[in-house]
Amino acid sequence: MSVLKVTLALAAAWVLGGCSALRLAYDNADIYFKFRAASYLDLYGRDAQELDEGIEAFFAWHRSEALPHYARLAEEAAQRVGKGLSREDLVWGYDSLVAHARHSLRAAAERIAPLLDRLTPEQVAYMEKGFAADNRRYARDNLRGSEQERRERRAKRVQERLEDWVGNLSQAQVERIAQYSQRAPLYYELRDRDRKRLQADVLEMVRARQAQRRLAERLVHWERGYDPAHLEASRAARQELYDLLLDLDRSMTPEQRALAQETFGRYAQDFTLLARHKGQ
Repeated sequence: MSVLKVTLALAAAWVLGGCSALRLAYDNADIYFKFRAASYLDLYGRDAQELDEGIEAFFAWHRSEALPHYARLAEEAAQRVGKGLSREDLVWGYDSLVAHARHSLRAAAERIAPLLDRLTPEQVAYMEKGFAADNRRYARDNLRGSEQERRERRAKRVQERLEDWVGNLSQAQVERIAQYSQRAPLYYELRDRDRKRLQADVLEMVRARQAQRRLAERLVHWERGYDPAHLEASRAARQELYDLLLDLDRSMTPEQRALAQETFGRYAQDFTLLARHKGQ
């Protein structure tokens, strides 16, 4: 879902890219959100205007309410990295991001739900086609190739993201990432099935005109109803990731640690600037 993906991406934005890119992306996120929403919602006239207003209201809320929390989170993360990471630090970081994502999802869902309850059958069918296109993209990105090819792609993605934070990795560090990807469960098929289950739930509540009553809770607690095998694989993969990050933390050079601290600090500054007003 567009709402789910975009708000989760905002909650985790500081994990994924450079600071200047973050500022540029965030200042144009409302435009992107409107563009993505058009893939799911065929609106016109007053309804289209209401959607635009709802998106703008959500980002105004997010800028004033969520970004200051992100700034404090980045500041504390910089301090924790400087001292050397523990498993408790990693659990804190994950739990903090998930909590902020849930908060943002509720705010987004509450703003869009009234509009969803007025969709016509034709507009619901358009949303269903949007979900199907999204599922094809997911399959193309995550389900193609052999198991080994998918593990290698995952290792490459993790390596690229870590190098954004600590600079070039040593050969031993790259090999440890490859080891992680071989160990951690591949659960893309399980995730695919549960994504489709969530989409079906949303379509059902929209057809029943119950989005205002049910959408927020369903999105905020997206994992409810997941296949137990999916939940277990996700937990196991997260523990393997924690093990990887702890090993890499112990092997970091002083220069890598300093760069990671500096990057977190810049993110804290960026979130503070973005919270003040658009375009600064």
